[in-house]
Amino acid sequence: MPRARSTPAPSLAAPVASGDGPAAASEKADKASSIESIAQDIATAIVEKRLPPGTWLREEALGRVYSVSRTKVRAALLMLSKDKLIEIIPDKGAFVCQPTVEEAREVFAVRRILEREVVRLFIANARPRDYQALDQHIRFERNALRQTTTMGTVREKLLGDFHVALAEATGNHTLAELVRELVARSSLIAMLYHSSNDPHCSSDEHADFLRICRTGDVEAAVNCMIEHLDRIEASLELGTGKPDRQLDLVKALLA
Repeated sequence: MPRARSTPAPSLAAPVASGDGPAAASEKADKASSIESIAQDIATAIVEKRLPPGTWLREEALGRVYSVSRTKVRAALLMLSKDKLIEIIPDKGAFVCQPTVEEAREVFAVRRILEREVVRLFIANARPRDYQALDQHIRFERNALRQTTTMGTVREKLLGDFHVALAEATGNHTLAELVRELVARSSLIAMLYHSSNDPHCSSDEHADFLRICRTGDVEAAVNCMIEHLDRIEASLELGTGKPDRQLDLVKALLA
């Protein structure tokens, strides 16, 4: 995703405008005045599963949504392509990426490697306020799970954000950026391969993991994180996923 720094919070990016009328479009146009903010907004829509794998990101439609030129839209799409969230196909256009089974397995393999180091660095460097911020994040997760009106995509995004917040708390910004990108790609994979992950289980595992971190037992905490990632990967129907139907691009971005 575009490299905007964030703090442990229930989202990776500022929420997009709500509603589907002229006021919502105007609010979005005001907010998304730069190439980076347009890229961030589209990335958020992808992570929140409003733009499923395979969606055609039409330059003309995006230009209308954000009230900008197609040149600016192309620059934003190029940023997203570098983060592996979209694919630009010559003479065809830009599409939300559709990771292959091999790519899906590679993403989780790399996450296991990187998040091992995240856990070690976190336990070595975390301050009381870092634990407090992650405790608060888990409360956000559980509150969202209790709310029947909360969309499943929001709940799942909160669960992914926990891993990003954990990486940010290590103080290693490069590592945090890599984890952020991989979490976003994991969201695409979960959409395409119909994840059956139970969000309640994931939130409980986050709480158990943080409890182990507080004991200072590094190896136990690492094992807990790896088991968590293994379970998430196992919940995917790898090899059977197919792209979801195309959605209306403008309505998806204004949702």
